[in-house]
Amino acid sequence: MNALVTNGPAILFYVFAALALVSAVGVVTMRNPMYGAICLLVTFLAVAVLFLLQEAEFVAVVQIFVYGGGIMVLFLFVIMLINLHRLPEIKMFAGQSPLAGVVGVLLLAFFAYFFVLRVTAAAAPHAAAAAGKPLGNPQDVAMSLYTQNLLPFEIASLFLLVAMIGAVVLGRRQ
Repeated sequence: MNALVTNGPAILFYVFAALALVSAVGVVTMRNPMYGAICLLVTFLAVAVLFLLQEAEFVAVVQIFVYGGGIMVLFLFVIMLINLHRLPEIKMFAGQSPLAGVVGVLLLAFFAYFFVLRVTAAAAPHAAAAAGKPLGNPQDVAMSLYTQNLLPFEIASLFLLVAMIGAVVLGRRQ
């Protein structure tokens, strides 16, 4: 029982990481778009739990609200608006070049390499945690975002604005 208490967070991490991976594979392999959307929602929620296990409560709540709520509603509306009976049946991986498979395998090896490095390396305490400051505070996130990272934040907001205007223009043509 004592081993379960001490290894509990690690076990939960591996369980929810596996759940996120399995449901992410389900997103791209399900033939029914509604089942794919449900797998996507499970992936979003599993990632939120992983954030909670890493003591990033603010990011976990944002993950649930933005992705689990807003983005999923948008996906479900799109799925309901398209006529699924008129879509042609697509064979999985049909027409893919061998280069796509090589890139996929290289990306998988890249992520596996860094996962092994992360698991085997000793977890060094974060500089802010070592200084006694709490991590994950929304005020600290906002202060960092609007002072040190203001330019990347504004560039990202401009990209989102351009994408939104482009979506409106493309949607109005039809």
